[in-house]
Amino acid sequence: MLQILINGLILGSAYALIALGLTMVFSIMRVVNFAHGQMYMLGGFVMYYLYGQFGFPFWLALLLAGATLGVIGMAFNRFLFQPVLATSKREESSMLMAVGTALLLENVALSLFGEKQRGVPTLIDGVLILNDGDAYLPYSNLAVALISIGFIVALLLFVQYTKPGRALRAVAQDKEAALLQGVNVKFITTLGFAIGAALAGIAGGLLVTLYGVNAGVGTNISTKAFIMIMIGGAGVTSGAIVGGFVLGMAEAIGYDLLPSSMTYLLIFVAMIVFLIFKPNGLFGKPWG
Repeated sequence: MLQILINGLILGSAYALIALGLTMVFSIMRVVNFAHGQMYMLGGFVMYYLYGQFGFPFWLALLLAGATLGVIGMAFNRFLFQPVLATSKREESSMLMAVGTALLLENVALSLFGEKQRGVPTLIDGVLILNDGDAYLPYSNLAVALISIGFIVALLLFVQYTKPGRALRAVAQDKEAALLQGVNVKFITTLGFAIGAALAGIAGGLLVTLYGVNAGVGTNISTKAFIMIMIGGAGVTSGAIVGGFVLGMAEAIGYDLLPSSMTYLLIFVAMIVFLIFKPNGLFGKPWG
């Protein structure tokens, strides 16, 4: 049981980082970014080449992975999403754009990198033995969890105590009111999209040290991210964090007790039942 708890917390910390990025985009723009998993995948590939192939220091490679995806997120928002949102009021338009960007990134990655699974050296060697051998915690897994939590805390502090962070919260609450107060809404939405994409890239850069990366992993990650925000509530920061840890714990329990093919089947069944009784998630509110 201790091993399941450890595995769940490790997974949950990284999943919460992924969910926060998707929540950031949704809360600011009301756009479901279907390409979030593909941005995670690109972050993993950036980390693979910079850290695994070119020998960059880990921290520099990780920050560059986040920065690279932040720039991609800014470009996607500025040249793709903003024009669509400015000319069309139908939600289907932004959703189709998001699906299109996901397919674009996945096919570009497949063309550039192929289908091969890539991996990098673990961050730290060694294993921590707990409770007289009842549980094992690799130091690399612990490092990934602590770094993920560090980025989560940094984001929460940024949003809560900085001027751009307060502007992000204002735009998320009421875009028209924020505009009347002098907030540059176009810049702030671009910033929010960039931060969301950067978080996906950082998560991909971290988890490539544990699980590797391939060009097809994006869809799986996007699906997990949607599950997390549905658990916690769309657009709710605290909900994204809780959803990440809930999914991480559910995976850890399932993979320990069930065949791997059954784990996500039961998670989806549980998700359907949960949404019947809590359609807005644990912390979400009805739209409008």
